[in-house]
Amino acid sequence: MNSEHSPTPTAATRSATEVGTTTDEFTMRFSSTPRGARLARRLVSDRLDVWGHPYTSTVNETLTLITAELAANAVTHGRVSGRDFEVRLTANAGTLRVEVSDTRAERLLPPCPHEPPDDVESGRGLMLVAALADDWGATPRADAPGKTVWAGLTLP
Repeated sequence: MNSEHSPTPTAATRSATEVGTTTDEFTMRFSSTPRGARLARRLVSDRLDVWGHPYTSTVNETLTLITAELAANAVTHGRVSGRDFEVRLTANAGTLRVEVSDTRAERLLPPCPHEPPDDVESGRGLMLVAALADDWGATPRADAPGKTVWAGLTLP
């Protein structure tokens, strides 16, 4: 279990000078708390900036918002006490992809998001992800219990 204050890197990252030469990857585990979700969003935005997508660029803002929604869902709906969630960001051949993995296997996503009733204040996150991403989906985790929800953006 990770402390809320110190996420643990689980994969190496490359410098901005290597972007585009091969697959660039950033992977980190976070505590399944709102604080962990906020940190995940901020670190994805920072990594995108390092990879050449400035904080104020459309690409950075869009993928950061997608990450925020997926991390919030992992904390809210995929939380298992004492277990972290993981964020993986990759850049490869003109595509950026973010994956958020949680350990709750019995809570699978619907094949397509549906709009909640008008009087409900939440439940629109996956609709937002579907609208912003070029592609998205969910898969069971192969190496651990749970699921991975992913979204991809094609770079202009």
